[in-house]
This record gives sequence, structure tokens and C-alpha cells, in this order.
Amino acid sequence: YDMQFGSFVVGGLVEYSVNDVQDSVTGFSTTPANYVFTRQLESTLAARARLGYAMGPALIYGTGGYASGQFKNTFTTSNQANSFNETVEGDDGDGWQAGGGVEWALGRGLTVTGEYLYTSLDVDSPVIRVGQGTAPATNPFLLAPNTTGTDITRGNGRFGAHMVRIGMGYRF
Repeated sequence: YDMQFGSFVVGGLVEYSVNDVQDSVTGFSTTPANYVFTRQLESTLAARARLGYAMGPALIYGTGGYASGQFKNTFTTSNQANSFNETVEGDDGDGWQAGGGVEWALGRGLTVTGEYLYTSLDVDSPVIRVGQGTAPATNPFLLAPNTTGTDITRGNGRFGAHMVRIGMGYRF
């Protein structure tokens, strides 16, 4: 929803989008093996304000506000000796979005938009408890101080994504 006051435009929007954005972190051990944590942002829901300046058919604007994301977390490893038990902390992330763009009126309510949008979300990472499995007791994951296993996690809970979007709209 937008309202125009002279050349200034003030508005707000609620937006749901389906995404396919992911990041991965890989670690290595002396066993030797690799450990890969992958996060995939599947969807976002955002509520943003918009402030712009209209010049003829063009509207130049900035936007920003709250965002929430739905994630899918996965863990893979080449380690076949140890056992791995996952505790999922949560697959939702909360944060913010900010950006700006240009909306161009083509006539009769039809517009085309070019927009840059940055999304920053805080999301919990699953914790993986590495147990003995078929590994000997001298396995690095089982040595003191935790003889019942070692917890590993990806650590950083911040997920950021830069997006450039092109869209069309109809105003009535």
C-alpha cells in the first residue's frame, strides 16, 4: 500500500517469497574426514516500510523492515567410523531486510521494478553429538574431557543474502 504526497511516496508492504539460497561450512578432522553443515533458505515473510520520491514515471525508493525465514538444515560427513546424533535447534530465523529500487510506470497501472534487497536472519544451527560408533576408544572425538562424545556445530547463526530482483506490478 502506497500513498503519494506531492512527489513523496510513503507506503508499506507484506511480502512472502519462495527462495532457493544456501550456504555451507566444511570442517576437517585428523580422522581424516570432512563435516559439512548446509543451510537452505526456503521461504521468507517480510513486513517493510517504503519511502520514495516520484519524478515523472519513475519512483526511486528505499525500503526496510522485519523479516522471518524458513530454513532446511542438513549435515553430511565422510566419517564412517563414528556415530552422529543431531539435535535440531530450530529451522526458523528472524531478522531484517533493507534495500532500494526504481519503479517505472508503463501506463494504465502497469509498473516494472528493479530492486536490490539485503536480508539478514539469525538462525540456530543443529548440534551434532559425535559418538563412538565403530571407532576405537583412541578416536580424537572420544578423548578427554568428554569421553561420551564431542558436540560439533557450524557456529555462526547469522545468514545474509544479497538479492537483485526484477518485477512487474499492477496498481488499481
